[in-house]
Amino acid sequence: MKKTNAARFLDTKKVKYDLVEYDVDEADLSAVHVAETLGQNVEQVFKTLVLRGNANGIFVAIIPGNAELNLKKAAKVSGNKNAEMVAMKELLPLTGYIRGACSPFGMKKNYPLFIHDSCLNYDFIFVSAGKRGMQIQIDPKDLISCANARVCDLINV
Repeated sequence: MKKTNAARFLDTKKVKYDLVEYDVDEADLSAVHVAETLGQNVEQVFKTLVLRGNANGIFVAIIPGNAELNLKKAAKVSGNKNAEMVAMKELLPLTGYIRGACSPFGMKKNYPLFIHDSCLNYDFIFVSAGKRGMQIQIDPKDLISCANARVCDLINV
């Protein structure tokens, strides 16, 4: 299994993690499908979303795979009045990652990261390893500390 930029980033931080491979369905890149393929609880498979705020620019929200991002909450916690998802064509130039493989680790720049507080309910969560067909299994506390992520409420209830 070839290491990704995200895995190499975690190696430099000396963080314990596991790389987990799964079969990709190009027709369904959703976190729900990833969770089903891995046989894991969808609430532990987090998706990484890249947004643009009106005041502070690009930031990243990491939320459970079955949840819907609340743009007002995301804007507020990031110090913006409003925020929107970046266009898909901007994802690769901004982050170095493509849709369905956007990892919170090893992006081109260190964007502010915000992770939904439900991550602390689990001993481990999954996030993209930066390549379709590969996830990182990690203790959420390690993710928070090595990525300098802020824990907050980001989703619709």
